Amino acid sequence: MSLCVDVYVVGEDDQMRVLDVPASASDLAGFESWRTTVWGSDAVRALGARFFPALATGELVTVAPDEVDEFLGECALIRRNLEHVTPAADSTQSHATHVQQISQRLKNIEDAAERAKAVAGGVLIW
Repeated sequence: MSLCVDVYVVGEDDQMRVLDVPASASDLAGFESWRTTVWGSDAVRALGARFFPALATGELVTVAPDEVDEFLGECALIRRNLEHVTPAADSTQSHATHVQQISQRLKNIEDAAERAKAVAGGVLIW
């Protein structure tokens, strides 16, 4: 399984509605194992991240519309520290390849957050 990132809005009926992913975007946020090995890792926690570590508990991450700017700041923090938060390479790929994969999934998350901001919505990672 894979983690997905989506944008949601809250309707007048206070119900959450997940928006379709634009054709030019991707909703891939990483492998299921990344809940603990990347996004919820000790390295990410040590940076002071608040949103991403929730994935390690098996929960979905819900970023409220008024938290999107803070979430984007957390994404930027992780991006600045990608080399540090990327787990050690395994026998199937190099560390540089693993960093690139995590960077691409983080880009998908950042893009979703920017789309959420544009529609006064929030972000879900599940």
